Amino acid sequence: MSVDINSFAPDFTLKDSEGNDVSLSDFKGKPVLILFFPLAFSGVCTKELCFVRDHLSSFNQLSINILAISVDSFFTLAEFKKQQHLSFSLVSDFNKEVSQEYGAYYNEFFGMHGVSKRSAFVVNAEGKVIYVEILDKASEMPNFEAIQDIINKL
Repeated sequence: MSVDINSFAPDFTLKDSEGNDVSLSDFKGKPVLILFFPLAFSGVCTKELCFVRDHLSSFNQLSINILAISVDSFFTLAEFKKQQHLSFSLVSDFNKEVSQEYGAYYNEFFGMHGVSKRSAFVVNAEGKVIYVEILDKASEMPNFEAIQDIINKL
């Protein structure tokens, strides 16, 4: 399955790095940037999330909420968040259901079965998806310039 532009973003409830339930519907009426990433502590994932950390003030100025999702356990995400000094939500799709529902899913990734594809989705305040980027190459970064442009238009 996949999510298309102008469709309503499928709701989900997952555990964040503190073990709390986080639902997309918690952000109803607010825009959300959903970033799927393959694995905590890997090179490009660290680079991507540290880029977001380093540019967080520009996202905050635009009142965008960030949810970074991987198939890592919330225990792993807690340590990753601590080591990288991340101040936005890291969320565990350990059961791989949300990654599949969004079409952000590698069936096989370096011999591992079921890893989130590096992807970006912008969901507006009404819950509609207004930007989709699903990368086939895990070595590539999302187009943060395009994401910023879309967010600026909200």
